[in-house]
Amino acid sequence: MYLLGLGIVLLILKYMEIGPVALWEWWWVLSPFAAAVVWWTWADWSGFSKKAVVKKENERRQARIDRNRESLGVKKRR
Repeated sequence: MYLLGLGIVLLILKYMEIGPVALWEWWWVLSPFAAAVVWWTWADWSGFSKKAVVKKENERRQARIDRNRESLGVKKRR
């Protein structure tokens, strides 16, 4: 997401001809978008994003179980 934000900022600076970015070649300005595509492709291919989602879901599930046990007065398992 940071690469996408950086690409948008550089694109605006290049288009509005602001600062040193106005003198850069277009491929330098557009390179963060290419890097974002490479990152997302790798994250999907390697399972990185799926692992993060599963971890978050497991944490939410365990928190819900702990809340319910606490409300029932049952001690936590070791």
